[in-house]
Amino acid sequence: MAYLAPSEFVTKMVDAGESKIFMSTRDTIIRAYMAGAILALAAAFAVMVTVQTGYPIIGAILFPVGFCMLYLLGFDLLTGVFVLTPLALLDKRPGVTIGGVLRNWGLVFAGNFLGALTVAVMMAVIYTFGFSTAPDKVGAVIAGIGESRTLGYAKYGAAGMLTLFIRGMLCNWMVSTGVVGAMISTSVSGKVIAMWMPIMLFFAMTFEHSVVNMFLFPSALLMGGKFSVMDYIIWNEIPTVLGNLVGGIAFTGLTLYATHIKTAPKRAFDLR
Repeated sequence: MAYLAPSEFVTKMVDAGESKIFMSTRDTIIRAYMAGAILALAAAFAVMVTVQTGYPIIGAILFPVGFCMLYLLGFDLLTGVFVLTPLALLDKRPGVTIGGVLRNWGLVFAGNFLGALTVAVMMAVIYTFGFSTAPDKVGAVIAGIGESRTLGYAKYGAAGMLTLFIRGMLCNWMVSTGVVGAMISTSVSGKVIAMWMPIMLFFAMTFEHSVVNMFLFPSALLMGGKFSVMDYIIWNEIPTVLGNLVGGIAFTGLTLYATHIKTAPKRAFDLR
């Protein structure tokens, strides 16, 4: 069967979380670096398609190609490990500790950021011909995104921060559903289809993804975006990371674990 039952794929989720906690520092950093770089390229691609066609929905439809590539290659995003590693702790797997979970999160964050930053620098060079000209159309759009999604939230104060946090929650609800979707199927085509749908949804609805933002905002700053590094950190990255964490665990990890691993007893019926 190309489809796994929920109890089977949720067990795979716990197993995956456990393996990531015990992965070496070297492998964790390499896998996270490549994940951040590939997702950044996909984001640049989606923005380019949107600018060329004038239809954001086309960019959203095509963006998941990056997520599918990185997942099939076995690379790790922060949004994914936010969901998987706590399940190993919750399941009381031997040797799994809070410290191990936090270590994994920290290494994946660092790797994702370095990978996304590498692509941000390279794309900024392309958009500006080595910083010798003003940004081209795509670069100008990315610079504008950086401003609108930092200062645009900041002008609303606490309400803006709440909006940003909830956008982060909704984002990782969908992204982590994509991670789970890949575990539902044992065929490449099934994995891609199951991943594609929720990733397309999050991008089309402009929810906030911490790793995508690790590309968009440094790239915007390199091209003269009118906001500061602190604007990016306070008015996007930190609340987005927290929203991604809460949304992924609450809406995906805990719900699936609670009902498919720690399922409630079923009522027995006498069929005689």
